[in-house]
Amino acid sequence: MCYQGKRQQVSFPGSVLPRGRSTILYRRIKRPLGPLMVHVCLLAGCVPMLFPFAWMFTSALKSSSQVYRFPPIWVPRPLVWRNFVDVLVIKPFALYVFNTITITTLVTVGTVLSATMVAYAFARLRFPSRDRLFTVCLSTMMLPGIVTMIPSYLLFRFLGWLDTYRPLVVPAYFGGGAFFIFLARQFFTSIPLDLDEAARMDGANGWYIWLRIILPNSRPLLATMTVFSVLWNWNDFMGPFLYINSSTKLTVAVALHAYMQMTDLGWQVLMAAATLATLPIMVLYFVAQRYIVQGIMTSGLGGT
Repeated sequence: MCYQGKRQQVSFPGSVLPRGRSTILYRRIKRPLGPLMVHVCLLAGCVPMLFPFAWMFTSALKSSSQVYRFPPIWVPRPLVWRNFVDVLVIKPFALYVFNTITITTLVTVGTVLSATMVAYAFARLRFPSRDRLFTVCLSTMMLPGIVTMIPSYLLFRFLGWLDTYRPLVVPAYFGGGAFFIFLARQFFTSIPLDLDEAARMDGANGWYIWLRIILPNSRPLLATMTVFSVLWNWNDFMGPFLYINSSTKLTVAVALHAYMQMTDLGWQVLMAAATLATLPIMVLYFVAQRYIVQGIMTSGLGGT
């Protein structure tokens, strides 16, 4: 019986497998197909999104005659690195980058600190009309920026803040914006309240809990808020364009507009300036990408 059983196991043809083995083999083949198809679809969707960046970078390395050639040249020969030098020489582009870094840093610090303070109050404290105030805060997201543009300009002119960085920096320290408050509040609600109660039993107050317990456990949220704030303020054009008049105080976004007004510059120099303005944001995004995804999913914005 043992010999016959063993013989029966090896009597299957080479092209036919037992049902148990075929099922296991099918599952092993099926498992990688799902993630593979997802990655293929994502790569296919990335192609049209990366096309403008590829065109910008290659155009920044072309000569004036190659920029307008049709069909377009994707690999310029020779590579004209002189375009990047012209960007730094024609105008003080390094000064514009420094101004943008200064504004972005100050606004980001104020946004993260003030928005997390307000969100901590909405998520962890109990006070009258808390939910109603939070609804009013969220309703401000429905107002377009152009509605408050003229009143804000008149207010800052009355205060004598025109041609300074204060209209761009100071508002960030008074809440940081409804979107960041909502994002932080949703994240804070996922942190167990037992941590607050244990800290209060040890004599900690609200400031200590916010600074030493809530913020250290909110690193994905802080990274997400930082990247979003840097991205919006680095690319902000309307604010600096309205409030800044001195040429030595311009930001990168306004400087790009100034480059476009110079008719003697070719598109290759403009593309070089755009490349220099885009690279810091792209590097920051790729470095903090993991924290951004984790922060959005934990905050309840991931479609759940």
